[in-house]
Amino acid sequence: MRIGLFTDTYPPFINGVSTSVFMLKKALERQGHQVFVVTMNNETFHYGFDEDDTVVRIPGLPIGIYDYRVSTIYPLKAVNIIRKWKLDVIHSHTEFSVGTFARFISRQFNIPLVHTYHTLYEDYVYYITKGYFDKPSKKIVEYLTQFYCDKTANELIVPTKKIYDLIKEKYNVDKNIYIIPTGIEVDRFYSENVKSKDVEVLRKKLDISKKDFTIIFVGRMAKEKNVDLLLSAQKKINDKDKNVKLLMVGDGPDLDEYKETARKLGIEKNVIFAGKVPWEDVPKYYHLADVFATASTSETQGLTVIEAMAASIAPICINDESFRNTVVDGYNGEIFKDEDEYVYVINDLKSNKKKLELLQKQARLNAEIHSSKYYGERVESVYKHAIENKKYDNYGVIGKLVGRIKNREKKDETSSRKSKNISK
Repeated sequence: MRIGLFTDTYPPFINGVSTSVFMLKKALERQGHQVFVVTMNNETFHYGFDEDDTVVRIPGLPIGIYDYRVSTIYPLKAVNIIRKWKLDVIHSHTEFSVGTFARFISRQFNIPLVHTYHTLYEDYVYYITKGYFDKPSKKIVEYLTQFYCDKTANELIVPTKKIYDLIKEKYNVDKNIYIIPTGIEVDRFYSENVKSKDVEVLRKKLDISKKDFTIIFVGRMAKEKNVDLLLSAQKKINDKDKNVKLLMVGDGPDLDEYKETARKLGIEKNVIFAGKVPWEDVPKYYHLADVFATASTSETQGLTVIEAMAASIAPICINDESFRNTVVDGYNGEIFKDEDEYVYVINDLKSNKKKLELLQKQARLNAEIHSSKYYGERVESVYKHAIENKKYDNYGVIGKLVGRIKNREKKDETSSRKSKNISK
């Protein structure tokens, strides 16, 4: 198959969606498919091409929310490139910008569209409303979700049952929905594939002693990740034990605020803010830690949990359905309900080495079922179903605009033929 992946984010820009798309591309290519990517250029306002011109980066303008950008919904230069690809199926990974463009291309060239709903947008409304008009804003999010997931896609994929229930029960989307957890290249996090010398160099750089019990968090430094709980708990932990450190890996809109919080709590020597790190260096950071911790309830799946498990790091996660699909409490990790329980779990695992080692061993074994290979195979089956059962609805604004585009192209072709006849 010739497959087009449309996404607003793609490496070197790092987040859960970009990682998911990158892993899917590699997995599908290993299965013998030709895979093309349409994404945003997050560095300059120019077109970019890489990986033998299989990745097209559309110019985008920053919108003031983290590092995200938006592009025009119908970039002509990209249309002409995509036309030559002769795609069999399009897989969109965003509802906006590049995702809207995917829907135009799908209808213009009669290509079936598969869509993955990755993000709980209601948890991000704050960045636009700043606390004002939250209810009407969330209603708009609900409407847009219904439109993009129900009206514009032939097949719909979600990474967890948590998202399935949201879309089916709250948003009332009447469509077949496939629950397919995102896969990752688990082997790149395995200890045998990470040079111990590099880890030790990093350990010295960050001033982490082998005597320290190290907790790692990898993710965006933002309110929806509930980082405040980890910092508040760290204060309670360090009041009794100074040899516990919290390593925070990632950038985000609230990074400076969290640094100030750590300073006010008097734990700045025990909280290490590593900031944004290169994608290829991320595995090294996991191997500095004893456990991975997250208190976020805004995840759709939590890929960093799987990354940690692959690195033989026991995940300590807040009680949220997105983690319960991966973490079995007391078997390959621990689940906590509140800050006090989190503090108890950390202190317990620090003092109980055998229990920690058992969790770490099971974490590594269980990570293997989340391989990108298995992910690619399941997504491939959805593509086949979309191609075999493709049907198109001439819905709303997009349908009308695509109709106008096609009429315009026909007129241009007719005009071109007439000009050639006259010249003859």
